Amino acid sequence: EANIVISLEFLMQQAGYRVDIARTGHEALEKLASFQPDLVLLDVMLPGISGFDLCQRIRQTAAWASMKIVMLTAKGRDVEITKGLALGANAYITKPFSTKALLAEVQKQLRAVETTQECTGEMNSRY
Repeated sequence: EANIVISLEFLMQQAGYRVDIARTGHEALEKLASFQPDLVLLDVMLPGISGFDLCQRIRQTAAWASMKIVMLTAKGRDVEITKGLALGANAYITKPFSTKALLAEVQKQLRAVETTQECTGEMNSRY
């Protein structure tokens, strides 16, 4: 939904994040090939390649394995949430959502990325 995309873009930019938008699953794959973000906000109902399929492809691609995935979608049945998490999503947020809760989840996921990078750097410097 265009209005949600615009709102999320503004919200994330105001929070200091670099934002790149893909409007279809195919466009997302193309962008991920050249730009590897630390985190992806992913809608299940993307045109072309579904968010579920895209999540699975991200997890199956070694170069993207550490990328955090937050599914943000209207698909909120237990079976859909379970599927998204089983396919590798780090978090699953249903619409309507609180922007404060979304920002808190994004920050939580990115802190995990920073911690992993710090630990890896420490290990690499020791050996």
